[in-house]
Amino acid sequence: MNTLRATLLALCLGASISAHAAADLDISSPAIQALTQSMKARTAQLSDYYASGAVGFAQDGSIRVRDANLVPLPKRQEVNRLVTEENQDRAALYREIARANGHPEWEDEIRQTFAQRWAQRAQAGWWVQGRDGWRQK
Repeated sequence: MNTLRATLLALCLGASISAHAAADLDISSPAIQALTQSMKARTAQLSDYYASGAVGFAQDGSIRVRDANLVPLPKRQEVNRLVTEENQDRAALYREIARANGHPEWEDEIRQTFAQRWAQRAQAGWWVQGRDGWRQK
């Protein structure tokens, strides 16, 4: 689980990502720090759902409930809430990185770069969405 947290935190922080030649994806601001901390804290709650295949990495840089049947009925509302909160933080992170670079118009490119990295760095057995649909890594 520590590897999972480290991987997701590194991705949140934009480690080794180059969305746009001039974009600094390692840039930091109080808003970016708060978002990455929120995402890091949520990782432990989502990790079992990534591992089971219930939740996967979508091609647009968000996460999605891929198979609700893999979530016990009493936990479905909680998982939906976690996914919604994670996606809100991800969208805000992409926006804040673009703003911190002084180019809010780069948000879509930053989102796409993160989406590619989330998929590349997903652990074996996790699900990622590509142009051809969902696949297990």
